Amino acid sequence: MTLLLVASWCALWRDISVANLLSGTIVAVGVQVILGRPVFGGRPKKIVPVLNLVGLVLIDLARSTTSVAYEILTPTDHTQEAILAIAIPPKAHHLMLPLTVMITLTPGTAVIETDPLAGNMYLHLLHHDRRQETVRHVERLAELLAEAFPAPTAVKELSA
Repeated sequence: MTLLLVASWCALWRDISVANLLSGTIVAVGVQVILGRPVFGGRPKKIVPVLNLVGLVLIDLARSTTSVAYEILTPTDHTQEAILAIAIPPKAHHLMLPLTVMITLTPGTAVIETDPLAGNMYLHLLHHDRRQETVRHVERLAELLAEAFPAPTAVKELSA
């Protein structure tokens, strides 16, 4: 989990530098200590879901950047903004932070609120007509995250 948080930190700054790696590590360790999570124990259990997840996020970035660029460059405004509530599967509740970062990194969507206890996430969308596709996509991201980073035993017991 620490590595995923550090990677998210560098992605947010759009630069991989020594300063970003160090500050990202400090922030990641601090967040995990505050939340009472194991700092370096959350290694990915399966590499295939991690690779699928990375590939899916890279495709998201390319697609959404193209879509937002089109919106900016064309004189006609094709946006129909919406707020969307999505229920995150229980097996991914412990991964709300990285899921939020992955969604917010992609242009055209932004997480505006999360409710980790209830497992809900509220998104701002630029295109209302893509809401069903967005729900399926977020569920897929959550599924891949949960496969790659399964909940520690203590978290599984609490959510049961």
